[in-house]
Amino acid sequence: MSIETARNIGVVLLLGLVVWLAPGGGEGANFILQLLNAIFIVLLALGCALLYRRFRGEIFALGDLWRFALYAAIGIAIVTVAASGRLFDTPAGAVAWFALIGAASYTLYLVWQRHRSYS
Repeated sequence: MSIETARNIGVVLLLGLVVWLAPGGGEGANFILQLLNAIFIVLLALGCALLYRRFRGEIFALGDLWRFALYAAIGIAIVTVAASGRLFDTPAGAVAWFALIGAASYTLYLVWQRHRSYS
């Protein structure tokens, strides 16, 4: 094991120990988790914006119906990822999460196939 790996494991264990022993550590951990979730969602939206700027011509060449399907699939995926915490609180929510992500992924696949067939 390299020194960097041992250091990283030590940092993770130390942070876990602080959260476990510190009063109110669970609240601090929840805050950090929510902050990381928000950062992930913002980066996901920025990535979509960059892809839009790069492939704007191809997106408009899809036509109105397929462009709507593309936007709807991306929107559903982002909202579903944002609501993951609440959806996984119940078994029905977990099933809904997988169904929504699956439907969005399949729709993106269909849009990609449409794009490839006319490129």
